Amino acid sequence: MDMGTQPYALAKEEGRAVWFLGTLVIVKATGEQTGGAFGLIDNLMPAGFASPYHVHRNEDESFYVAEGEMTFYVGEEKVKAEAGAFVYGPRGVPHGFEVNGTEPARILLQNYPAGFEGFPVEVGEPAEELTI
Repeated sequence: MDMGTQPYALAKEEGRAVWFLGTLVIVKATGEQTGGAFGLIDNLMPAGFASPYHVHRNEDESFYVAEGEMTFYVGEEKVKAEAGAFVYGPRGVPHGFEVNGTEPARILLQNYPAGFEGFPVEVGEPAEELTI
């Protein structure tokens, strides 16, 4: 462990919460907290939401589907994912995802090294309520 980092814990609704692209983002871990190792976001998305297809140049990204049904597009792969599924997207590989069905979905999004977790906070709007 980096001597600059300290153990900590957050409850389900704790963390910095913002609205980003019509989704609720709760930042659970920042590079500052993890010594730059990773960032972690809890992302609640409404039914029908689709992320822009995009590429991360500086970090790998992984997704753990905590609730709901989704489809991920990673490179040429199309992956259907339900609660409990894990999807990995290496840096430099185009990817995107969408929420399937009529229910919201929740993912834990980890990026490593840290960095991306600051972007939704920079461009998003503070969230007063933590529901979709």
